[in-house]
Amino acid sequence: MSVRLQEAPFDPGAETNAFLEASAGAGAAVTFTGLVRSRPDDPVSTLTLESYPELAEAQIGKAIAEAVARFGLIKASVIHRYGRLAVGEPIVQVMTLAPHRQAAFDGASFLMDYLKTDAPFWKKEATPEGDRWVEAKAEDDKARDRWR
Repeated sequence: MSVRLQEAPFDPGAETNAFLEASAGAGAAVTFTGLVRSRPDDPVSTLTLESYPELAEAQIGKAIAEAVARFGLIKASVIHRYGRLAVGEPIVQVMTLAPHRQAAFDGASFLMDYLKTDAPFWKKEATPEGDRWVEAKAEDDKARDRWR
């Protein structure tokens, strides 16, 4: 289990390769990488994530421990950035390793649903109309609630 919070960019491919080096007993690995997005109908130039890293690390660590226990994961890792990010840059990477694929997929989905709704990050988007805080979305809460 590991959680890493950082301002610096990371290389998703290199992180995946490092994660897979110790994959004994695994039958499946799932990797999800979230990127800063901008849509033509809602352009964003940058995304700023605010966080108290020590608190976030502890809380994400608890979510990882729950995912490992709940889904029988062999290993799980979360990398999450904070600070100012440009469109297209990786924000988050969740990686799970399990004996079987469904456990790996479920563990990764569980962790992403937690990160989208309950992890202590606050997001502000810079747009042509000015800065705006990203509001919680009902569909994210619904996705999280399926695990309760």
